[in-house]
Amino acid sequence: MRIISKKTLREFWKIHADAEQPLKAWHAKAKLAEWKTSNDIKNDYRNASFVANNRIIFNIKGNTYRLVVAINYDFGIIYIRFIGNHKDYDKIDTTTI
Repeated sequence: MRIISKKTLREFWKIHADAEQPLKAWHAKAKLAEWKTSNDIKNDYRNASFVANNRIIFNIKGNTYRLVVAINYDFGIIYIRFIGNHKDYDKIDTTTI
């Protein structure tokens, strides 16, 4: 999968150092993945949550942080839409971010 953009993840872990290794691990796995459907993601990430508009929510670092992505399955592209703690996550609408 092509991930747009790793820079967002890097900027986050510069502030939240404890998220660096979990985000690098997620990025490495997602980059090598060939997700064609939500079931493919569920096979790799059982705790992933799916919401409208092809948004997927991943728990990062034991659910300390939430990563919201949008996926275009046809083109194999993952768009990073949000990364943050639960307090910040509660302020967003995952279906439109």
